[in-house]
Amino acid sequence: MFPRQSPGQYPLAMLFTLAALGVTWRPATAGRSCTESRQVYAEKGYNLNTAPLTQISGEHLRLCPQDYTCCSSVMEEVLARKSEVDFLSAIDDTSQFLLTTFTQRHRKFDEFFRELIDLAEKSMNQMFTKTYGKLYTQNARVFQDLFVDLRRYYTGGNVSLGEVLAEFWSHLVERVFSLVNPQYQFSEEYLECVSKHAEQLQPFGDLPRKLRIQVSRAFIASRALVQGLATGRDIVSKAAKLSAGGECVRALMRQWYCPLCRGTPSLRPCRGFCLNVMKGCLANQADLDSEWNNFIDALVQVSEKLEGPFNMELATDSISVKVSEAIMHMQENSVTTSTKPPARPGRSRRSPREQGGNRRPFRTYSPEEKPTTAAGTNLDRLVSDLKERLRPMRGFWVSLPYTICNDDKMAADLTNEDRCWNGQTRGRYLPDVTGDGLVSQINNPEVEVDIARPDVRIRQLIMELRVATNRLRHAQTGQDTDFIDSEEGSGSGGGAGGERYNDDGPGYGPYSPPYGKTPRNPSGPNKPPRIRDRTGPKWTRPNQGHGGPVKSGVCRPTACVATLLLLTVFAAPLWR
Repeated sequence: MFPRQSPGQYPLAMLFTLAALGVTWRPATAGRSCTESRQVYAEKGYNLNTAPLTQISGEHLRLCPQDYTCCSSVMEEVLARKSEVDFLSAIDDTSQFLLTTFTQRHRKFDEFFRELIDLAEKSMNQMFTKTYGKLYTQNARVFQDLFVDLRRYYTGGNVSLGEVLAEFWSHLVERVFSLVNPQYQFSEEYLECVSKHAEQLQPFGDLPRKLRIQVSRAFIASRALVQGLATGRDIVSKAAKLSAGGECVRALMRQWYCPLCRGTPSLRPCRGFCLNVMKGCLANQADLDSEWNNFIDALVQVSEKLEGPFNMELATDSISVKVSEAIMHMQENSVTTSTKPPARPGRSRRSPREQGGNRRPFRTYSPEEKPTTAAGTNLDRLVSDLKERLRPMRGFWVSLPYTICNDDKMAADLTNEDRCWNGQTRGRYLPDVTGDGLVSQINNPEVEVDIARPDVRIRQLIMELRVATNRLRHAQTGQDTDFIDSEEGSGSGGGAGGERYNDDGPGYGPYSPPYGKTPRNPSGPNKPPRIRDRTGPKWTRPNQGHGGPVKSGVCRPTACVATLLLLTVFAAPLWR
């Protein structure tokens, strides 16, 4: 009986003899040191009490190959949970660019658009106070209500922009009518008669139509873009936080931590092995890709509209401009019939531009004056930055497995195809890489995926993307999906008169402002009914020393229109 010796202790001649007899020496695996595996395990913050010092028989393993191992049952369970954490962390890290982009750009665009509305109201108030003085301040409620409604629409209220603007012009006609006839107190019915028949004369010319088109398409596109950015943020957040299933966790453990159990923790999984595991675990997310790409494209297209014909800066700036021009038009084009009423004695019509030289009652912002306080930029820079960040997002979900497996911490690179972990040992990974999406996982060799049971949460996200994309595509034509169905029959769909817009022209078709149109929601939880304010000066003074009667009773269209003709003649001196 010879004492047990190490290979180095055998005589050289004996080794040659054993080799000649076909006997090879193989070092015993049992008892091999687990020092490297224990060190990595401890670095991850786990207690070494359950970690073997040397390799032990692996019959107890449920996920890794049941060979000699450096893992106890407790270690295998701990590392399986760690593999899921690592997987979700990898998705979170990879999608962080998307989440950050959507979150930050939503905030910047929202702040910017809100400030544009605030500045438009402030500009109108300053310019009209300076130009019209008390006549404006005493009747500022009409203009304030307009901006209240515009803000309510932008923030998601159930508001039709077409009706908001029609209501504004209607109230403006009524208010000016009362101002030029201070000797009368007009009844509710009479004033409604005035606004209803004003469309026959169009006292403001074509300007209400132009303002409606410019404001509607800019507000619709701006709101759709901000809502779209919020949707993108929510979709990424939800899709990146879905938990991994049991089969996925088993596959993740096999690829990332079974090498540690074999005593080679530095061995990375083969790239093909990693791709098959990731494609199986992310099969449902990959099915987001088609709708996701459509959504990204729609965001880019709407943002491009905001750079051009749907520019929100120009639209908000134009509100005070076009309202002032409308009043000028009423002054300069007072006679609309061949019979011209006599001018008021002692007064001659003057162009509003003649008073005060060339001073204009409004101004627009020069490029260097464009509002930049809230977002710290202007619209062109915001849109340019957004498009630059959106375009690389196409194909994100279908390329996610490749993005993760291209990280050298997650998988071996292609130059190590023969020296990587193939799921059993060190060596080349032979199975083919499966296709993308749920259906393609039917032959996935690493993850068992039930292709007949799509993830319900992912299907819900797909539907959310479709709805958001549809809203964005309609916004590109100046239509609001909230009002298309209900307004198509009335010819005012999309909250903007039912008109589709091209990139050059303001719209098509004659303008017929619905002055006397009943609002869709005259009252409700979000918008209390408006009460005509008759307490201000020049509104409730019935006689003013003139002994004039109170205008009440049945509306007679002929008399009403005739009175409105007088209104357009005598408006100029009052609004000066």
